[in-house]
Amino acid sequence: MKTSRATAVVTDTSADAAAFNAPLFGALLKGLESGGRCVVLDLGAARAQTVTLVSRYRCRLEIADLSSGLEQLNAETEADRMLQLADALLPAPRDEPIDAVLCWDLLNYLERPALKALMARIAVRSRPGTVVHALIVYAGTHMPARAGQFMPIDEHSLLDLSAAQSARKAPRYSPADLTDCMTAYTLERAMLLSNGMQEMLFRV
Repeated sequence: MKTSRATAVVTDTSADAAAFNAPLFGALLKGLESGGRCVVLDLGAARAQTVTLVSRYRCRLEIADLSSGLEQLNAETEADRMLQLADALLPAPRDEPIDAVLCWDLLNYLERPALKALMARIAVRSRPGTVVHALIVYAGTHMPARAGQFMPIDEHSLLDLSAAQSARKAPRYSPADLTDCMTAYTLERAMLLSNGMQEMLFRV
């Protein structure tokens, strides 16, 4: 497996972190077992646990680390400029199209125009059938102040690292809200998890 973008890889350990089952995350990884080469785009930070897990498959891992650019994207008001900024926040395009996208909880932190712009630019770089995984705040009215606080334990379990954070109001996007913003995508599956989040899989 190869990783791209010069980003420090962080190893996370926290006694306060809470683990939960994520069956659709496992389904996405299962799709990487086809044997062919694939490209995985990780919108979160470069975490050692993610690198280790994805290294089991024949793929290239692209790290976007979008958390620091979300507010800048939300603040942009001009549509064409927003698309350009979304492109600039992603890794440089390559010849190989994207096969899988790990959004973690980042979509919760994007306002609708910014969410639409980002996912539109990702769709342009994706092959038909690309799988997109996302965790959406659903049952609760608030969410951690900072995005990107999840990491994998294994193929079916994720760890929530945000226990000690302050909170902010959550947009609580419904499946219809997301498909309205993500016109190039189809919602394939959704599950309500034990932590009150909806786990979703989309396809380009």
